[in-house]
Amino acid sequence: MLSDTRTAAPTGSTAPAAPTASTEPTAYSASTASFRPTRPSAEALAALRRAPWYRRPRWRRLCALTAVGVLLAVMTGEQGSGADLLFSLRTTFTGPALWAWTGAAAALWAVAEFGAAPRRAVACGARAVAAPLTRIRPALDGRPRLRVALVVAGLAAAVFLPLLFDRSTNQVLVDWVGIYILLALGLNVVIGWAGLLDLGFVAFFAIGSYSTAFWSGQLPVKPPFELNPFLSIPVAMLTCLLAGILLGAPTLRLRGDYLAIVTLGFHEIIYLFAKNAESVTGGSLGVFGIPHFSVDIGPVHYRWGLDPLDYLWLLIGLITGLVLVFRKLVRSKIGRTWEAIREDEVAAAAHGVDTVKYKLMAFAIGASTSGVAGAVYASKVGFINPENFPLLYSVLVLAYVIFGGMGSIPGVLLGAALLAYLPHGLKDVVDQKDRFMYLGALLVVMMIYRPQGLLPARRRRRTVRTREES
Repeated sequence: MLSDTRTAAPTGSTAPAAPTASTEPTAYSASTASFRPTRPSAEALAALRRAPWYRRPRWRRLCALTAVGVLLAVMTGEQGSGADLLFSLRTTFTGPALWAWTGAAAALWAVAEFGAAPRRAVACGARAVAAPLTRIRPALDGRPRLRVALVVAGLAAAVFLPLLFDRSTNQVLVDWVGIYILLALGLNVVIGWAGLLDLGFVAFFAIGSYSTAFWSGQLPVKPPFELNPFLSIPVAMLTCLLAGILLGAPTLRLRGDYLAIVTLGFHEIIYLFAKNAESVTGGSLGVFGIPHFSVDIGPVHYRWGLDPLDYLWLLIGLITGLVLVFRKLVRSKIGRTWEAIREDEVAAAAHGVDTVKYKLMAFAIGASTSGVAGAVYASKVGFINPENFPLLYSVLVLAYVIFGGMGSIPGVLLGAALLAYLPHGLKDVVDQKDRFMYLGALLVVMMIYRPQGLLPARRRRRTVRTREES
């Protein structure tokens, strides 16, 4: 009979345990001749988690506000000199302005960090002031007659208030505010409703202007027949619409950054063609003598002149008509399809939407609106050249749309009006070279604290709020 070869452990002894993997730190114990795990103390763990003082949120905010104070001191300091390149910085950093701005930044930081009671009082006061504003839109939604009355009152103010302004202010309202509102309305169709990033939108503005110059007979290439400048508006719209179709048909299968690069290249093509094709566009010398608008219907004979009020009222009429058309359009099947493409193009295509067709439609409609602005601008100033249509203007129009609220017609109107008038409003307090710097600072603050815009569309406002809450 086979015997069991296993032997029992002696009484009082323990069998050695199987080795196991352990991630805990161990220490050798001389008394038991074995290794035992050790745990770091709470103080050691707290020391590891403790960040240096300059990385703590409170002091990081102080550093950020101090940097803002230094930037504001430079912005409001002396202008530079060509003879002394460091003149502006030297006078800024050695003068009292630096201490004033950094002191104000430090005071603001102290109030924000340690003044809980004053901060709550200011916040409650701001909410109390803004409370009636938050109830305006719900009240207007339930009262269509009140909404119509407010719109009529706004139009009356836009028509009659310029009578109280001087000529230079009305000139700004025409050349900057009115023209850029038209451009912003067109770009809102492209980027706000269809979600297409267009960085070369001013190219269509140039096409509309040169189209007006061509049909008035002022280009080196003569038209088959000349048109009244007023009749050149629909022709310029049609020309820009065809240009939008020609650009969009081969490129709108692209998305995002790639489409933006294509539109950027399209703007450069139009700009360089207008500058170099002297036998067609007049080249860098530009086009002179574009006639003003005129109406000759039976006994009615009226000609727009140098008074900017005539063009301002014309722009108000054109903007009102376009707003009415776009409101109907965005509530139609086409507008809902644009919103579906903007939110998720892949999902829209999966549900049977012809995305290329509707994106091309948005591109063409936005371009035709630029044609209207180009026709009015060319007739108003009477002279155009390629330098009237730089790439910077495309960026400005895009900023106006985002500032006001993408997809919102009231937001676009308000944002374009405020930002287009801002450089003129700062003319008495800010040097001309620095005005766009303040515009950039305003855009940075706006994108940090209210990225949805001044008057955002409801869907975009809900989207931004959901992202912030998550």
